[in-house]
Amino acid sequence: MKWLAIVCCALSLFAGAAFARDPVAVGDIPAAALSAEARATLARIKTGGPFPYARDGSAFGNREKLLPPRKRGYYREYTVPTPGARDRGARRIVAGAGARGDVRASGEYYYADDHYNSFRRIRE
Repeated sequence: MKWLAIVCCALSLFAGAAFARDPVAVGDIPAAALSAEARATLARIKTGGPFPYARDGSAFGNREKLLPPRKRGYYREYTVPTPGARDRGARRIVAGAGARGDVRASGEYYYADDHYNSFRRIRE
C-alpha cells in the first residue's frame, strides 16, 4: 500500500511538471510580421504616446506567469486596436522596463492576440 502512495505522488508531480507553463517558453514574431495596428502601437510605445485607450501604459501583473518573472510594475500593457471591435479587443503589446526602467527603449516587447493566453516576443 505504501508503494501505491509513492507511485501516485510521483505521477502527480510528473503530471504537474508536464503541464506547468514555462514562463520563458515564449515564441518570437518579427516586428515586420505584426499587423499595421500592432506596428503603430509599438511605435507609440517607443515615442511615449499618445495612446488611444485609458488603460494603455498601466501595469501588467503577469498573473498568467507566461512572461519571465519580474518585480511588480516592470511590465506595462498597451492595446492593439482590432478593426471592427466594439471594445478594446484581445490584442495587446506588453512592454518590459528593461535595465534602464524605460519601456520606450527597452527593446523588450511581447505580443498577444488572444488576451494574454499566449505571448510572442517581438524581434526587431
